[in-house]
Amino acid sequence: MYELRPGSFDASDMEPTQQVWIGTVPIKVSNKYLFFSNPPAIHMRILALLLVLTCLTAVERAGADDRPAKAKSDAPSSGKKSQWSGWDQFSLPCDGKSAKIVVPRETAPGKPWLWRGEFFGAFPSVDLALLAKGWHVVYLNGCSNTFGSPDSMEHWAALYKMLTQDYGFSKKPVLYGMSRGGLYVYNWAAAHPDSVGMIFGDAPVCDIHSWPGGKGEGKGSPGDWKMFMHVYHLNTEQEAINWKQYNPIDILAPIAKAKIPIIHVAGDADDIVPIDENTMVIKRRYEKLGGHVELIVKKGVGHHPHSLADPTPIVDYILKNRIQD
Repeated sequence: MYELRPGSFDASDMEPTQQVWIGTVPIKVSNKYLFFSNPPAIHMRILALLLVLTCLTAVERAGADDRPAKAKSDAPSSGKKSQWSGWDQFSLPCDGKSAKIVVPRETAPGKPWLWRGEFFGAFPSVDLALLAKGWHVVYLNGCSNTFGSPDSMEHWAALYKMLTQDYGFSKKPVLYGMSRGGLYVYNWAAAHPDSVGMIFGDAPVCDIHSWPGGKGEGKGSPGDWKMFMHVYHLNTEQEAINWKQYNPIDILAPIAKAKIPIIHVAGDADDIVPIDENTMVIKRRYEKLGGHVELIVKKGVGHHPHSLADPTPIVDYILKNRIQD
């Protein structure tokens, strides 16, 4: 705060000063005081006005310095709002697609989020449990039946950038791969290992030769096999059989190097995505690379129902073991 002091000025015990002028009156200015000599009344009024303006400016600057930086939005309020299972949901355009973002009532520290690869809303016990703990749930519409292809991963990259940069979401989402959704989450993790907090596989497809190929014990899906070949630009059956480039069981090295934790839940009677041809292959290969796959086996259960009626073991493992920012 400045103080008016008429009379002589001794700089020996003061901070550095400079001389300024108001009209014909010379004034010494230090960090604390305004000094002047024999001021007439008119000049005193001018100095008083100067002092008031100076103080107001100082208060305004101090207030601006104390204000917190503008927080990033919890939810994309510009998106279309709706309800999902009692929670606010926003639909937001992203890279020519539409992102679904379900918002918790109170956001957990660090803005954690669960990223669904496929089948938004199906068997949502884990989604709902994490929402209740302050997580967001995210899904990108428009990439269904693309089997985690490079084109779909480009759209995922656009969504990841938007959520982490524009809305302050965690840079380490937990990826949720249900059934064929496993192809999405493993391909994202292999290409972007620094952008993953954990992989959660729910009866996930881990080898396209098992499903949709049907080259092992599983039923396969001839229609999806043809669609897969089309999406990946594979022209012959033999090309598809020899294909490994984006097959989860064949792309584990960068995921293991990043020490990404993995948990799978699968039924041991699954004849669509057999556990022995998918989850167990992932577990053996990943652990050979030095990683770990936490496994919950559902005895006597097939491909459905997914998840667990009580998702507590899954949720607890996610909260305890995920990689955080």
